[in-house]
Amino acid sequence: SSSSSSQQASNNSNHHVRVGVGVLVRDPNCPTNVFCGIRKGSHGAGSLALPGGHLEMMEEWDECAKREVKEEMGITLDDDSIKFAYVTNDKMMQQNKHYVTIFMMGTICSRDDSTQKPVNMEPEKCAGWDTYSWQELREISEKGSPALFGPLQRLVQDEPKAVLEFLSV
Repeated sequence: SSSSSSQQASNNSNHHVRVGVGVLVRDPNCPTNVFCGIRKGSHGAGSLALPGGHLEMMEEWDECAKREVKEEMGITLDDDSIKFAYVTNDKMMQQNKHYVTIFMMGTICSRDDSTQKPVNMEPEKCAGWDTYSWQELREISEKGSPALFGPLQRLVQDEPKAVLEFLSV
């Protein structure tokens, strides 16, 4: 009937694919490592994830990466260092969510102290930041403990060349 098809159309309008941005931030004290933290209070809670968030309307990918890292870690990425890494298509069936995740890579601004450690600026969303090598992320991916956040799991499995080069793996 026409009423059920219009009902279905209005229900479907609430289900849009969202765009997430994940950021590989190189650890200045260990340049083959990136910062990750355990997610809290949203989908993927309890899983290890990169800093990142939602792309805002009319925002450039590099601007989003820089903004999210500043908001979540209190550190500034060097504008010239921010580069595209990879993209994944993340269907999160259990959460009824679908994301396209754009992965960006960057280094901490050189005018900041090179020993600067990330600060957990959003303790309600993240348990804190630690540093991981690509090999450690591979091992965590295989063990499944802690779980890697879905998009990061896919990134680690796919092993994109740009990321391996960025981390000199």
